[in-house]
Amino acid sequence: MDSGTHLVMGIGLAGLAAVDPVVASDQTLYAAVLIGTVIGSEAPDLDGLLRLKSNAAYIRNHRGASHSIPAVALWTIAISLLVEAIFKFRLPWVHIGGWVLLAVCVHVFSDLFNTYGTQAARPFTQKWISWNIIHIFDPVIFISHLIAIVLWALRIGDPAIVFPLLYAGLIVYYIWRTVIHKTLQKKLVKLDPGYEEGDRFILIPTISLHDWNVVKRRPDGYFFIGDFRQGKLRWIDSARCGEHPAIEKSRNDPSIRAFLYFTSFACADVQERDWGYEIRWSDVRYRHRKQYPFVGVLLMDKEYKTLGSYVGWLSDERLQKRLRMNTY
Repeated sequence: MDSGTHLVMGIGLAGLAAVDPVVASDQTLYAAVLIGTVIGSEAPDLDGLLRLKSNAAYIRNHRGASHSIPAVALWTIAISLLVEAIFKFRLPWVHIGGWVLLAVCVHVFSDLFNTYGTQAARPFTQKWISWNIIHIFDPVIFISHLIAIVLWALRIGDPAIVFPLLYAGLIVYYIWRTVIHKTLQKKLVKLDPGYEEGDRFILIPTISLHDWNVVKRRPDGYFFIGDFRQGKLRWIDSARCGEHPAIEKSRNDPSIRAFLYFTSFACADVQERDWGYEIRWSDVRYRHRKQYPFVGVLLMDKEYKTLGSYVGWLSDERLQKRLRMNTY
């Protein structure tokens, strides 16, 4: 989820802590739990600081080790120690640690439902797990949290009632979205007149509750990109991965390796220039205004030596500007 949603979730979990009689009866402990759940809800995304090193490092590692099973334990211990230190180690560990652990777990678990996904099963596997069920910003989740927080802040509703109802409702919402996703996934086979044995459909959530983006991957590596709107499936673009020695050479570049480590939905295209080659890898899951803004681009001379590279989210105009800066 986005940082704003994780923030309101952290506050929401502090509101839910009102069901814990020990927390509810001690305002100092309640304040400590609030600090702990807010930090715990944001902490796994501190790997965003890797942007300071490079976009490639960020893309390769974001939602990776920081969202793993060992990281959940480490975040919980570190944040609990921090909160305890703020309050001079006078508060019960079990209650602070328990609510911090819940906040960190909710962060990681909710990220599994997005298209970006996480490596939440590390160290057992480094596979990216993305269930493609909830958009990275879901207005239902965000607005429902805001309403509950406002009711709590204005003392209109008892948090011990408001927040259990909120999370019970969200559990039902997640189940509903999962059922819709699974049902439509099976339905696409019948809706697509060009379906062939071995075709794989990927449903990608949008900010709308009823509209989905769709990617079909054929066994030969050919991609069809489309959407599902108003009960109808339509294809609006296609992509076939190019074949060229420069493309194969580009796989050895650290930036491109980071890009391909993250996604298995990348297609490459090569443009021959006077000075060499421009190889562009695009993640076909992300289509915006007839473009694929999530890219890994490599400039190579005629001898396949790197001249410049860029990995990340950019418009075509900004991309060319960044590459020119790297080249000279």
